Parts: sequence; structure tokens; C-alpha cells
Amino acid sequence: MDLKARIDPARVPAHVAIIMDGNGRWATRQGEHRVVGHTSGVKAVRDTLVGATEIGIRHLTLYAFSTENWNRPQAEVDALMDLLVRTLMSEVDSLNENGVRLNAIGDLESLPGDCHAILQQAMARTAHNDRITLTLALSYSARWELVHMARRLAREVAEGRLRTEDIDEAAVAAHLTTAGMPDPELLIRTSGEQRVSNFLLWQIAYAELYFSSVLWPDFRKEDLFEAVLDYQSRERRFGLISEQVNPR
Repeated sequence: MDLKARIDPARVPAHVAIIMDGNGRWATRQGEHRVVGHTSGVKAVRDTLVGATEIGIRHLTLYAFSTENWNRPQAEVDALMDLLVRTLMSEVDSLNENGVRLNAIGDLESLPGDCHAILQQAMARTAHNDRITLTLALSYSARWELVHMARRLAREVAEGRLRTEDIDEAAVAAHLTTAGMPDPELLIRTSGEQRVSNFLLWQIAYAELYFSSVLWPDFRKEDLFEAVLDYQSRERRFGLISEQVNPR
């Protein structure tokens, strides 16, 4: 039985988040510049999105560019922004054909003007799609997001629109960039590294973590299926004990 056939469609995670890691190492092993790894990583995004759609995942969130990535060599940053523009322009028709709604989270105003404009256009053109939502985390970090959220809450309190005693988990979630989205149930990181790298720290409180040794450019939908099967093999207790989760 192939991997896809072994997946229980009733227990597919609604939201999968992925830290796409290993582009640079992949390129180095090929004797190529790091940018070649990023370009090859687009193929992995495309195939993973196809796989996610096939098994019924409703939200796929990809860590595409962190706030810390701005500190990389300027040539690499420029190449990544150019790749973003070219990919959005070339893929938007395919997204529409496959019912993919494009979304983005992060400090989007910090993106170069052309990147920001084309991103907004692509999101507007796919806004009517509802088969799966593909969210790109761009110029994103969880600490940035939490500071941004705290400032928004403080502003509402100062303006008299919110009472401090009304600030609870729901209020915090409603002021995050992921407001309206379910929390990820499965977080995947590629390349063998085992850390979360400042990604969705609030949202992954109860996510299952899966670390793949595959470098991102080599990641394919079969690797996603393996991660989902591993997720389905786990007992999710949310602070309870096994007997409470699975009463006999």
C-alpha cells in the first residue's frame, strides 16, 4: 500500500506548517551558489502543495523569509526577493486553477515595493478560492508578531476600546497575524535541524513536531505523507492522560 493510501482522511491535520530548511546546503552539495538552492526549493513548494491538497489539508503555512534573514548578504536577499516576484507572477494562474487561496503573514510593509505590490495582487486574485489556503510567512518572526500583538492590545486599552481584564487567550489570538486560522496541528522542519527558529511560537503550543532529514529542495509530497502518517500514529493528549483520551 502506498503512503497516500495509508493516510486516514478523517484524521488529516487541518493546518500544517513547514520550516523550509536546507536550500543553502543543498546548493553547496551540488557545487552551486546558494541562490540555486532557493530556486530549486520552489519545486518542493509546488509538489508539497499538490500533496497537501490531495489529502485534504486546509491550511499550509510556509516559513519563507524570517526577519533575521534580512541580515544575510545583500546579494542573496535581493535574489530571494526577485525569486518571490517571479514565482508569484508565474504561479498565480495555477493557484487559481487548483483552488488555492494565497495568504501572507509578517511585516509585509518591510518588503521591497515591487514585492509587496505583486504579493497583494496575487492575494487579491486568489481571494475567492477555498480548497486550501497557502500562507507565506514573509519578513516574519514570532517575537516580532508577539510584540506587534502587544502593541495593538495596549493601544486599544489606551483608547478605551478594551478593558485589561478582558485580555485572555482568545483576545491574544485575535490580534495575531494568524487570526481566523486554526493553530497548526503539525509542524515540519526539513534538513535534520531540530529547532523551531522563532516560528509561530504561540500557535504551535500543542502542535506535533516532525523533523525530516531531507533537504528542502528534495522534499516531495511523499515526504509530506510520511510526516502525516507519523502524526496520525501519535496520541494527542492536550494535558490529559491516555485513559481520558481513549476511554475503554
